[in-house]
Amino acid sequence: MDAPTPTLLPTGRPRIDHLEMRNSVKRFPGVLASDHVDFDIRAGEVHALLGENGAGKSTLMKILYGLYRQDEGEILLNGSPVEIHSPTDAINLGIGMIHQHFMLVDTLTVAENVALGLPSSRGPVLDLDRVSARILELADVYGLNVDPGAPIWTLAVGERQRVEIVKALYRGAALLILDEPTAVLTPQEVDELFITLRQMADDGHSLIFISHKLHEVQALSTRITVLREGRLIGTVENDGVTREELARMMVGRDVMLDRNRTSVELGDTLIELKGVSALGVTGQTALNNVSLGVRAGEILGVAGVSGNGQRELAEVIAGLCEVTEGRVFKNGQDITDWSPAQRTESGLAYIPEERMHDGVIQDFSVAENLILQDHTRPPFSKGIFLNFQAIADVSARLVRQFQVKTPTVETPVKSLSGGNIQKLILARELARNPDVLIAAQPTRGVDIGATEYIHERLLDQRAQGTATLLISEDLDEILALSDRIAVLYEGKIMGIVERDRTNAEELGLMMAGVSAAKVAAPA
Repeated sequence: MDAPTPTLLPTGRPRIDHLEMRNSVKRFPGVLASDHVDFDIRAGEVHALLGENGAGKSTLMKILYGLYRQDEGEILLNGSPVEIHSPTDAINLGIGMIHQHFMLVDTLTVAENVALGLPSSRGPVLDLDRVSARILELADVYGLNVDPGAPIWTLAVGERQRVEIVKALYRGAALLILDEPTAVLTPQEVDELFITLRQMADDGHSLIFISHKLHEVQALSTRITVLREGRLIGTVENDGVTREELARMMVGRDVMLDRNRTSVELGDTLIELKGVSALGVTGQTALNNVSLGVRAGEILGVAGVSGNGQRELAEVIAGLCEVTEGRVFKNGQDITDWSPAQRTESGLAYIPEERMHDGVIQDFSVAENLILQDHTRPPFSKGIFLNFQAIADVSARLVRQFQVKTPTVETPVKSLSGGNIQKLILARELARNPDVLIAAQPTRGVDIGATEYIHERLLDQRAQGTATLLISEDLDEILALSDRIAVLYEGKIMGIVERDRTNAEELGLMMAGVSAAKVAAPA
């Protein structure tokens, strides 16, 4: 009896009807990253892999793509066992992966990036004309709007992602793994991506969507598999499951997903920038004539796609980045030339974007990190001597108060999870009762439970009259916490709008470079 003819995709590649990972185990020193996990996906399905950072999502998919070798378990493709030792093996089986950080060469064109590493159909002679023609065919089938001759460096983030998808399809991907694909996109780019992904699924492609964003998972997926601490918690049909149920599976307890922003009477402007410009690490202008102010009892959210001047904005206010033009004021006083220590003493608190690099000293203990900025002052010191009892007492109190999970206050900070390190930084900064708080990406890489707690503390500070500048690439976070929202694009403020008078679509347009005036203009 002849074998059945395989169903072909629009790309001409045979469809993957069913792929199954059984009992997948991956160990790293001291960590069981994948603990006997089962996972499967069918043709025409978007299967979401949901979980917090460190849950094991990327580890499982790197096993499937051949970047890791599993220690135990097997992979079945259309019912037959397969061995995947490298990405080349995965690609030959029809498995492609779109990484969170794009794997493109900026100085090459789209066609050159797609062809990179593949043999030419003309032997030693380049066949970029044929590659470009095939790219245009794929772009037409999936509505991807890609110019084969465009250099990568000229493309926006959403366009680069389309190139990655075309690159995977060109190599014959029938199953596509997408690792946090919306992390750097505007809302409009997310909508466009979802249209493409739905069409691919309708055509018979199998899509694995890795994410920790509940609303995106629910908007796109057919089934949802939840991982926690390397273990499979469960697989559910998307139809009928609630955000609250998914959050409970992710964290192991009930989580408050909506924030309660009470009315607060605003006070004076406590931090203000007037016409501030600054250079980035590359020597190029990172902030361009930025003016904004934050009042007592207000959270001013700063939205924008990564790399548009957010880091420099935070560091200019904290005194870590030199101002080339303009002035910075705190409580009406010019602090442009003040040192970071002087700003801290004046009541300014700073939660840095890179917590491990700028926020803590990893080899120091929890207690030592909690007193980093105040160890020369009472009650932590007596003259030239440290008061170890006072340090221990205050540290223990802050650990309890801010729910930092640590064996002892003498535990090295590098042993703590990302969420607990963030809570430690929050404890140190808020213990000084600041009147101005700069919070840069305060919940990046932390779990839902820690995010819930950090949001509550930021709202507590708002109620106490703190002026908070909240810088975040998570638009949901910005919309949940802010009173007003400023949007940065290429170092410029595209507009500052009231939270209650805008929405994600308008903010997305500003994040793409459209001014607030044009966004608000009638059609």
